[in-house]
Amino acid sequence: MDSLATPATGDAGAAEAGAIAWLPTLRAKGAQALQHEHLRRLPLPAHHARLHCIVLDTSGSMRAQGRLALAKGHAAQLIAQAAQQGDDVALLQLGGDGVQLLLAPGRARASGSWCLRAVGGGGGTPLAQALAQAEQLLQRALRRQGPLDCWLWLLTDGRTLEQLQPPPSAQHRVILDFDDPRQPLGRCAAWAVHWGASHYHALSVP
Repeated sequence: MDSLATPATGDAGAAEAGAIAWLPTLRAKGAQALQHEHLRRLPLPAHHARLHCIVLDTSGSMRAQGRLALAKGHAAQLIAQAAQQGDDVALLQLGGDGVQLLLAPGRARASGSWCLRAVGGGGGTPLAQALAQAEQLLQRALRRQGPLDCWLWLLTDGRTLEQLQPPPSAQHRVILDFDDPRQPLGRCAAWAVHWGASHYHALSVP
């Protein structure tokens, strides 16, 4: 415990350190009245790099009502935000041609969304395959880079009967739901509950 504590050195040091480590503080105080110089603080937790793995559904059902165009816009925004924060990003596309890696894991660039321009829609929804590939991608990144704060962003309308499991390596899971708000199937919401994921409706009733 003592080895983790660092002396507080004025207000600036306190601002840069973590919470008070009370046991080392009391040992430093001894029988004296508590003074500022007695305070010992826990170091702030190490900041781990973040990797955002975006899984974009481009299946045939996503072409209806402009869903795919909206989803591509959301994906581009996620890439831009990751670039602003200095995070890493990866982008997987799933549709009639199977699963394709559009952006390999690496530092996000604002120009990274260029790969979305030519993305079209059609075919089936191999979501289980895409999630399995996302897990492989995250595992490789963790082995290569060490500790990572891994995020999964799934952009889909949930039009599949597959039994899906989230990538275990993703500590944070977010589902952007493009289901038809007039006649929703509710699968994305159900997955979110099962996965412990955040869930957001991307479409609204006009």
